[in-house]
Amino acid sequence: MATRESPFSMALIAGGCAGTSVDVALHPLDTIRTRLQSEEGFFKSGGFRGMYRGILAAALGSAPGAAAFFSTYETMKRVISKSAGDEHWTHHSAASACGEVAACMIRVPTQIVTQNMQVGRYASLTEAVTTTYRRGGLMGFYAGYGTMVAREIPFAFIQFPVYEALKKNMKEWQGHDTKPPQGAAC
Repeated sequence: MATRESPFSMALIAGGCAGTSVDVALHPLDTIRTRLQSEEGFFKSGGFRGMYRGILAAALGSAPGAAAFFSTYETMKRVISKSAGDEHWTHHSAASACGEVAACMIRVPTQIVTQNMQVGRYASLTEAVTTTYRRGGLMGFYAGYGTMVAREIPFAFIQFPVYEALKKNMKEWQGHDTKPPQGAAC
């Protein structure tokens, strides 16, 4: 008898793969954005040189961050639906907000290390981590956590109810559950 993956473990795997793929593919654009916002200015912080600086930190934090979001989102959807009854868009909004709070516990430290490497403050991942810890302790990795959560929640609050509605409409239209590529298209 074939075993089927649980939604939780599937969310961990799919979220991790999706997050890493996106973050690695878009890293050069993120580097440009970070350098444009840098106190030192675009060219002093590296210009177009070293566009992949910090990619290791981004890649290492990406899968756990995305996995934390999707596993929390899927878990909270079930918890909310059990206690609140019939599915409603607000359930998806609340579940996605919880997912963002969890994901930012990983994303914020990852971003702090990555961005400091992108602008050339540190030459290696080890130097970035040890210096950040030496200067601010564990809380040094969470500077801006509240701001990041406040920025991410409104997007997720809208995005995931729309995503779930599109999947539901596709399921009703075709008469069966959406397949993974269809879910990704939603």
